Amino acid sequence: MKWIGKDMDTYRQAAEYIDTAVIPLIPAAPGKKMKDAVTMAEFTDYLAEYVEQQYTGRVFLLPPFTYLMSEPVADRTERLLGWQEAFSKEGFAHFLYLTADMEWRAADTQGKGEMVWVPSFPLKGMDGRDKLKSIEQQAQQIIPIMTDKWASAGRNNS
Repeated sequence: MKWIGKDMDTYRQAAEYIDTAVIPLIPAAPGKKMKDAVTMAEFTDYLAEYVEQQYTGRVFLLPPFTYLMSEPVADRTERLLGWQEAFSKEGFAHFLYLTADMEWRAADTQGKGEMVWVPSFPLKGMDGRDKLKSIEQQAQQIIPIMTDKWASAGRNNS
């Protein structure tokens, strides 16, 4: 499910089954880093959409968490933990953070979230089929992380 009006009614009816929030981490930067930020953002958006489609009914794709690349990682992380706390109260037990920004690998999500860094590449100029194939290959790294997290939570609840 996505952060759109038509999915909200469905989410409210099935909230007990939707325990994972997917949050794309989207950089913004002026000047010389703008092109890199755009490449990472576009890639991360496509990847997040793909993950949401694969796990519809189990995950909720939240709006992108946007930050300036010049913002210190500690400050970004503090703001992100605020999101995590707020959405935990909504019932989300798991958080999957998707990013193409290597700096996030140092972030501490305090054991509640999985920070997944996937190196980006430009999608510009790819046709739909090639773009989908490339995103599918990258998503294969994420699937075991999510299923292990869910399996671990199931064992802890038994």
